[in-house]
Amino acid sequence: MSAMTLAQWLPEAAAITVLTGAGISTDSGIPDFRGPRGVWTRDPGAEAMSTIGAYLADPDVRRRAWRSRLDHAAWDAEPNAGHRALVDLERAGRLRALITQNIDGLHQRAGSGGELVIEIHGNIRDAECLSCGRLTPMREVLDRVEAGEEDPPCAACGGIQKSATISFGQALKQEVLDAAITAARSCDLFLAVGTSLTVQPAAGLCLEAVEHGARLVIMNAQATPYDELADAVLREPIGTSLPRLVELALGAPR
Repeated sequence: MSAMTLAQWLPEAAAITVLTGAGISTDSGIPDFRGPRGVWTRDPGAEAMSTIGAYLADPDVRRRAWRSRLDHAAWDAEPNAGHRALVDLERAGRLRALITQNIDGLHQRAGSGGELVIEIHGNIRDAECLSCGRLTPMREVLDRVEAGEEDPPCAACGGIQKSATISFGQALKQEVLDAAITAARSCDLFLAVGTSLTVQPAAGLCLEAVEHGARLVIMNAQATPYDELADAVLREPIGTSLPRLVELALGAPR
């Protein structure tokens, strides 16, 4: 689909649901996972830290994971032009929901409204006990890591803790998934940004949207399994193409 065709119908989208993946945060210095320079591409063993079975079974995996959280790029990262463009879309009243697979909190730091952001894979701001479910601010647990605890147990029950994120092998929280499905089914444009669309059920939201009458736009550097379903596929860098797309959506009088 040509840019001219995009220009014709994009300004008419009144309810836009956006799904973001790691690609939107790479300009903020947070590497993606599956790209050419992704975390798992460069170090396949790192994927074990995001696999719940390995995390529970192997103390070495947990120790490595805590060191990784301590040094996570999210703590110093700043929102980029892509994050800010979605804030503009929200302020114009055109954003139905912002579903993110990211755990970095950069959408909220950019100014996206908390009630519109659906963190489908959780967030790194909290630590969660896998035994009793207690949530603790991540900074408190990282302070213990810095003080010498390599695998800090839950202060309440002594259970294993991890970031309050969804690992491979863990089910998504049902209420969060339900909210994401509702947002996909009730939009007239579904925009997937910086995601490989290989992880379910997040990737399946594209199909939910299309089956309920929405147009689909995919913006990602590499091909995705849903490209043939899309009304438009954009390969340009997100930091420049997403702001242009939002300008296009907001440019015509309503």
